[in-house]
Amino acid sequence: MVKVITTSDFKTEVENNKGVAVVDFFAEWCGPCKMLAPVFENLSEEMGDKVKFMKVDIDKNINLAERFQITSVPTMIIFKDGKAVDVMMGFRPKEMIKSQIEAHL
Repeated sequence: MVKVITTSDFKTEVENNKGVAVVDFFAEWCGPCKMLAPVFENLSEEMGDKVKFMKVDIDKNINLAERFQITSVPTMIIFKDGKAVDVMMGFRPKEMIKSQIEAHL
């Protein structure tokens, strides 16, 4: 299950996390975000023991969206040991997302 986090959880869930975490910045009104959701969920089930998968609603967490300069959704940011190491913008096929994440494991 992909956890939806907020600004208040971000430090604990992402910045203090040891290892790899992927955060999907999304919006409820975004069509490609809705297409990505089941792919992201599936990857979470597949890679769950090695990678943390989380989502941030940009409309409810504007300060996080601004901090990471999210200009379009969906945007996925890969974090390693609490630091942003890679960014993927837009909808992508599952295998493409998975290989990009695996590059940081």
